[in-house]
Amino acid sequence: MRVTTDLWVSALLRQIFGAGGFAAVIKRGAMEAGAVFILTRDRLGEVALFGPAPQTSYESARPDDRYFSRLNDGESADLLEARLEREKRFDPDIWIVEIEVGQTPIEALISITKP
Repeated sequence: MRVTTDLWVSALLRQIFGAGGFAAVIKRGAMEAGAVFILTRDRLGEVALFGPAPQTSYESARPDDRYFSRLNDGESADLLEARLEREKRFDPDIWIVEIEVGQTPIEALISITKP
């Protein structure tokens, strides 16, 4: 059984803070099943956006896991903010979490698939 989005985001925040990083929920969406977008910033100011992976990326052995795909490639923070605004207008139930992972790589915190 898949955990609720609210519980999954809470667990992610706890992991990040426990590893010495910082996180903030920028937009809280539907508690049960809202899509999650993760905006990461590193210490040098570089940003990356991760969003829900396509359904074809899910493993049949682990269908309840959440998988993410990187949604940007060298885009500026302003372009990513504009994209997130469009996503919010399209789906008001989304979650947006901004994180600074610190010493832990993002791949250790979320499952990332290649598009």
